[in-house]
Amino acid sequence: MDRRIDLYVDGQWVSPSTRDTLPVENPATEEVIGAVPAGTPADVDRAVAAARSAFAGWAATAPVDRAAALDRLHAALTARTDAIAHCVARELGTPLRVATRVQAGLPLTVLRGFVDLARQPPPEETVGHSLVVREPVGVVGAITPWNYPLHQVVAKVAPALAAGCTVVLKPSELTPLVAYLLFDAIDEAGFPPGVVNLVSGTGPVAGEALAAHPDVDLVSFTGSTATGRRISHLAADRIARVTLELGGKSANVILDDADLRTAVKVGIGNAFLNSGQTCTAWTRMLVHRSRYAEALALAAELAEGYRTGDPFDPATRLGPLVSAAQRDRVRDHVARGLADGGRLVTGGTGTTLPARGHFVAPTVIADVDPDSALAQEEVFGPVLSVIPFDDDDHAVAVANNSRYGLAGAVWSGDEDRALGVARRMRTGAVDVNGAAFNPLAPFGGYKQSGLGRELGSYGLEEFLQVKAIQR
Repeated sequence: MDRRIDLYVDGQWVSPSTRDTLPVENPATEEVIGAVPAGTPADVDRAVAAARSAFAGWAATAPVDRAAALDRLHAALTARTDAIAHCVARELGTPLRVATRVQAGLPLTVLRGFVDLARQPPPEETVGHSLVVREPVGVVGAITPWNYPLHQVVAKVAPALAAGCTVVLKPSELTPLVAYLLFDAIDEAGFPPGVVNLVSGTGPVAGEALAAHPDVDLVSFTGSTATGRRISHLAADRIARVTLELGGKSANVILDDADLRTAVKVGIGNAFLNSGQTCTAWTRMLVHRSRYAEALALAAELAEGYRTGDPFDPATRLGPLVSAAQRDRVRDHVARGLADGGRLVTGGTGTTLPARGHFVAPTVIADVDPDSALAQEEVFGPVLSVIPFDDDDHAVAVANNSRYGLAGAVWSGDEDRALGVARRMRTGAVDVNGAAFNPLAPFGGYKQSGLGRELGSYGLEEFLQVKAIQR
C-alpha cells in the first residue's frame, strides 16, 4: 500500500499536525491502495507562512533562473512518466494507454510551454508618460480536482512559478498519490525552500482553510460549479483574486453536410474520454434532423465498441468512475433522463458489467429534451445525449441553451459555415471539424463555467499584477 505520511512544506517533507489519514481507493477493484495525511488548518497555516516567506526572493529571481528550475522539474517528471501513468491508472482508473498519453503526457507538454514562457516574460510597456509593468500576484492557493490529477496541478503551479509567485497546493483527496510523485520531482529539481508546498486533505477542511487564508493573494480552483461558488465567497470576504475552471455541458454540433461517421466517432471518443469524467466533454450531440437516424445508428455501433474493464488490460477502452458515489450519481442521471422522455439507444443500467469496481456502461440516449435535466446538468460519466435540430439557427439556440459555456464542436463540409456557427456559440473553446487541442491556447469558460483562463500566455497573465509607474 502506498502510504505517504508527510506533507511538503518549506522545501522538505514534514510531519503533519495530526495522525489522521485519508484512504485512497482503486476504483476498478474497490481496494484501498494508499493513504495520505488529512491536513488541517494548522498545516495550511504552516505552508502559507512558508510560501509568504519565500515570495520576495522568488519574485526577484531572474526569469531565466525560474525557467531553469522549471526545466529541471520537466526532466524529473519525464523520468517518472511510467510511474505517473501507472499511478493514475490505479487511483483513478484511466486505461493505461490513455493515462500514458494524456494523464502523463499532456502535463509535460504544458510544463514545457511554461518553461519557454518563463524565459520570455511579458515586456514592459510605455503608455504616455507611464511605464506599465507586470509583477507576480503573490502567494497562490491551488485547489485541484481528481479527474486529471497531474494536468490540472501543472496548469496552475507551472504558470504561477513562471510568473514569480509561490504556491500552496491542495490536491483532491480522491486522487492525491500522483501529487506526491510530482513533489518528489519538485524536491529533486531543487526549488528554493517555501516556493512550492503540498498539503493533502479534504475540501471542507484543508481546501476551505486555504481559500479563506488572509495571506493567500490568489485562489486558483478547478472543480464543480457549486464548490467554485463557495470558493468565490471565501475569497470575496477578503477581496482576494480567484480563477475558476468549473463545469461544462458542451455541445457537439453536426451540420447536415458534415462527414457524419467521423463526426460521430470523434464525438463519442470525446464524450467517453476518461469515462466521461472530463469537464470539456461534448456530452450533447446535436444532429441535423435529416441525418439524425443515421447518426443514432453510428453512435450505437461505436459506443458498443467501448470495452469496459481493468485499466491495465490493453483491450479496455472505458475504465471505472472514480467512486461509488460518482457511479451512483451517474446511474441516477440515466434513470431520470429516461423518465423525462429520453430513449435508450445503448448502454444503461441493464448492461452486464464487471462484478467489482465502480463501472457504468457506455450509454447513448436519444430524443433528449434540451430543457431536461439530462441536457442541462453535468453528468460526469460515459453518457451521451443526442438531440435533433432543424437548421443552423436552431442548432446555435440549442447549443447556447445552457448555464455552462466551456467547450464545444462544429462539423461541416463548409469551413466558413462551421466558423460562422462556432463564432455564435457562447463558450470558451470550439473545435471545428475535429481540430486538435492546443495547449498554448487560452482555456476557460463563459457563464457558470468559470472565471479567467489557463494555459499559454493567457494562463500566465492570471498570476500577474499590472502596475503603472508615472515618470
